[in-house]
Amino acid sequence: MAGFDYRQGSLFCEDVDLATVAAEVGTPCYVYSGSLLREAYEQLQKALEPLPGGLICYALKANASLALCKILVSLGCGADVVSGGELYRALKIGFPAERIVFAGVGKTEQEIRFAINANVRLLNIESMPELELVDRTAQKLGTKARIALRVNPGVKTDTHPYVATGSKGSKFGLDLAEILPAYQHAVSLSGIQVTGLHFHLGSQITSTEPYVEALAKVVPLVQKLRGQGIPIDELDVGGGLGISYDGEETLTPEQWLAAMRDGIRRSGCKVIIEPGRVLVGSAGTLVTKVLYLKNAGAKNFLVVDTGMNDLLRPSLYRAYHQIWPLRRRKAPSILADVVGPICESADFLAQGLEIARPRLGEMLAVMNTGAYAISMSSNYNGRPRPAEVLVSGDRYAVIKRRETFEDMMANELVPDLVLEVCRGSERACREDLT
Repeated sequence: MAGFDYRQGSLFCEDVDLATVAAEVGTPCYVYSGSLLREAYEQLQKALEPLPGGLICYALKANASLALCKILVSLGCGADVVSGGELYRALKIGFPAERIVFAGVGKTEQEIRFAINANVRLLNIESMPELELVDRTAQKLGTKARIALRVNPGVKTDTHPYVATGSKGSKFGLDLAEILPAYQHAVSLSGIQVTGLHFHLGSQITSTEPYVEALAKVVPLVQKLRGQGIPIDELDVGGGLGISYDGEETLTPEQWLAAMRDGIRRSGCKVIIEPGRVLVGSAGTLVTKVLYLKNAGAKNFLVVDTGMNDLLRPSLYRAYHQIWPLRRRKAPSILADVVGPICESADFLAQGLEIARPRLGEMLAVMNTGAYAISMSSNYNGRPRPAEVLVSGDRYAVIKRRETFEDMMANELVPDLVLEVCRGSERACREDLT
């Protein structure tokens, strides 16, 4: 990972020794490189330049950190949101509504009303019932909703099935056979303004073939729709560009967009892209402390102070992350599973990892954890979410403080109904729960 390297045996993020951060902030903690985030955005922006009018809408689901998003807003980035909560956050952070696209298969009427009132650039519609609801909601509000229908092009991708969203049988979007009559119906609705077409193939995609294949199906569709007088001015090609987790070959933003350039130009549309992982994934690391070394027969375990509650990807997807020591030193290597404190056998960060045998209290860095890490974290097993830290040059600052036990209970209530359930133990119940 550029931006994370060893200097005289110590792991640095930019010009900051990560051990210094861990000593001050504590572990576990996420640490992000501001320079890597900015460089990733600028590479995408440069690759998009040959396509006039192109718009980058960052996928907030990857990492919705206020501080990181503020950096992207300052660079002119837009936002891709998938819930009312993400839309609220995007607007509060400062993403202009005209640069926000709203996707997702389960939008509620309240969320749709919020998006229309906010005047977002595009509502990406994923089903006919949703289209009807958007139309009714817009009519109630006395306006038109700008929409794109999401087509499922039926393209296979070489990625984990849980993050493949453009293959046949997916819950996302409308099948190709449905899309033409769907658009014909959409333009007849008084609360709908058709402006675009959307597809999204999935996440952590490392080859151009799926995108080329999708455009080969989608571009003729756009041309046919235009031939029928249906205005398709914007083509939202989604995101999904992968990063390297284990030194594997991946696409650069230039290679990704160059492969789609001809198809996008033939469509005659302005293009919208929705990158997430490729912007923040390699900009982050999760710093953790070794609590115990445990031997169970022929198997070694490194028990650390972070787990699947902080980083779910290994447990959910069997995803691989490199794990580096914060201090390099000479020690015999061992094979070990790196596991956390959560009471689940699925709670692991790595399995069969070859690593220099660490001492108790030593620090490790779980690399490439800027995306789909803190955003998927939880308080499972009563564990507070970790602190988050931003590095810029030789300076760093906490951008989200570590949760406290009090934070985790702040929204919970003990109404009088609880006392009724206690039935005769009112005093004890009140003392125990209030």
